[in-house]
Order: sequence, then structure tokens, then C-alpha cells
Amino acid sequence: MSRNRKTIIPIGPYHPLQEEPEYFELEVEGEKVLDIDIHIGYNHRAIEKIGERMTWDQVIFLVERICGICSTSHPIANCNAQEDLAGVEIPERAKYIRSIVGELERIHSHLLWAGLAGHFIGYNTLWMWIWKYREPVLELFELVTGNRNHYAMLKPGGVRRDIKEEDIPYFLKVLDEVERKVDMITKAALDDPVLAARLKGVGILTKEDAIKYCAVGPTARGSGVAIDVRKDDPYAAYDLVEWNVITQKEGDVFAKTVVRLLECLESVKIIRQCLEKLKKVKGDIAVKIKEMPPGEGKGHHEAPRGETFHYVRSDGSNTPVRLKVRAPTYVNLPTCKATVPGESVADAALILASIDPCYCCTERMMRVVDKKSGKVLMDGSDLIRLSQEKTRKLLGSYFEREDRYKC
Repeated sequence: MSRNRKTIIPIGPYHPLQEEPEYFELEVEGEKVLDIDIHIGYNHRAIEKIGERMTWDQVIFLVERICGICSTSHPIANCNAQEDLAGVEIPERAKYIRSIVGELERIHSHLLWAGLAGHFIGYNTLWMWIWKYREPVLELFELVTGNRNHYAMLKPGGVRRDIKEEDIPYFLKVLDEVERKVDMITKAALDDPVLAARLKGVGILTKEDAIKYCAVGPTARGSGVAIDVRKDDPYAAYDLVEWNVITQKEGDVFAKTVVRLLECLESVKIIRQCLEKLKKVKGDIAVKIKEMPPGEGKGHHEAPRGETFHYVRSDGSNTPVRLKVRAPTYVNLPTCKATVPGESVADAALILASIDPCYCCTERMMRVVDKKSGKVLMDGSDLIRLSQEKTRKLLGSYFEREDRYKC
């Protein structure tokens, strides 16, 4: 397709390097990308609306299904939001268990991405070896939670299952092996001339652009922006153990790769400390939340891809009147406007994959269409207007209720 003598190349909504539907238009001249247009909204499951019909406890199981890879990240963020609303502090033992589960997920997510990255560039040996090293991490999840994915481990007020002391030696054995293998892969990647030629200097996101586009997670840290919710606004046990925020200054695809691999080693360090603390910290793993008061709560978690943010609003009933989710891909995706133009067509899909996108987390409804006639009933601006009207209505009822309480 041509536009003003320039060629438009579509990527998606279905593409071998995209596990989920998303659509990108590349404006190219020859092999060089001049501009990129990003279209989202191909995957909408109405998670937020469904959550308004569920009890507070059921919401945790719902948000766990937002993403298969980050299936504990959304529950942690939502539990933090509910606990912020209820004004409760979870037991110390639960804090360590939450951190353990969150960091195991970071390891398995980063290794999954690194394996796929190898596959994307035709390095299938790297892909198969890394996924082999990831397998024991999934076995740890199965040992603790009974599941390799969708762990059902979180609940408002704490966690649903304890980690048995007799399982800790096996934990440590697996962590030793993971650390050894990840260290080996990291050193091999740093010294590999093929990886360097393919990834270094490609898709550079400068520190200034990372800040301008509000990038999060490894996408930001790979550009030298040392932001991490676990440090900046500690929760769970992240302020009770020692660890470092990993950054690289180059901002290219190679830097993002190094950040993720080194973060796996930091995660191992965090889990080891948490397991050691569990030997000494006894007691409950959850507190009971009898009811949710009227008001609002917010919570976030440093997911493997970056900050996952959840907002909840309550009218005092057993279900939320509003659930809002903002996943990291939603804010990292626009950085492609800064990283893709100027690169070759062959590198464009690799740069898009370098943010570790999760498009099902980024779901947004763009318009409402009558299925029979095909007529557009509401477009994006109409949906924004309805959202603003509902927000004003909720704020009005909230302040009216507050005034009644004061009287």
C-alpha cells in the first residue's frame, strides 16, 4: 500500500512475532521506517465491567486471568488496592510469601521472554535451553500453589497458602541451579558477537524519551531510568530485604535484554532472604477483612513488565462500584514512536517485542457497533464522555454521602 509515494507496511493484527492481536502501520521508504502508527483495542474482555458484578474476593480470581504470564501481578496490585481501601496491614509472614511468589513470577516471565527473543532472531538453541532452565521455577509454583500458572495464591488481607518449612531446602536447591544457569546465559549473551551485532544499537530509547513517554519496568531501566515500585513505594517485604535496582544506560534492545537477565539474579537474592525470614517469622498468613468501607483504594506492583496499577471504588457493599486497571504495556507501547522510526523494517518487529508486550493486558474498547447492521453506535470520544459523566456522578454521590456522615 502506498501513501504519498511512501509505502505502508502492516504488522498485525496477526503476526508470527505477536502472540496476541495488535495492529501497527509502518510508513517506510525503501527498508527504512519513517513513522509508525499504533492501533490497540483488538482484544477486549470487559474485565473491569465484569469485576463490578463480583464480590471483592472473586475479583482477585478475575484479575488473575488478565495475563497468563503475570497471573500474580494483577492480584498483588488489586489486593494492595483493597487493603488500602480497608486500611488493613497484612501479617509479616504473608509479606514474605507474596514477595516470593512475585519474584518467582519475575524469573519465569523474564526467562520466557528471553527464550522467545532468541526464537525471534533465529537463535532457537538459546530459546530451548532457556525454557529448559525455566521449567524448575514452574515446578516450584506447582509445589507451593498446586498450579504452574494462575496460582490462586493471593487474597485480600494476605495469602491463601503457606510455604512449608520442609519445602525450603528444595526451594534453595532450585534457586542455586537457576542462579548458576542464568549467570551462565548472561555471560554468554554479553560475549556473543551475533547477539551484539543483532541487538546493540537497535531501537534506542534515550533516557529523555523514556521519561517523556512515561516508560516503566525494564523498558525504562534499560534507558538508565532507575524507577521501580518495589523501591519507590515499598509493599510486601521489599523494604525488609536487600536488593538492587538494575539499570543499563544504552537504551537499545540489548540493554533491555541484559536488564531482564540481571533482574533474575536479583530475584533469586530476594527469594533467598525471604525464605530465611520465614524460618523465624511465624504466625498467621492472612487477616480477615469483614467489610469494605465506602471510599477508594489504589495499589500497584512492579510486574515483570513494569508497574501494574489498580484502582477500586466502594459504596460499602460487597462488590466494587468501579475497578480500573492500567497495565505496563499500555504506557510502554507508545515508546515505539521514538524507537522504531529510523530503523529497518527487519528490526521493527524485534523492537516492538523488546518491551515484552502483553496486548491482552492493554485491552481497550474503541467503539460500540451494532452487530446486525454494522452501524457504529458509539466511538472512542463517546466512550470517554460516558466515562467522564459517570466519574462526575460517582464523585457527586460520594461527597453527598460524606456530607450526610458529617451531619
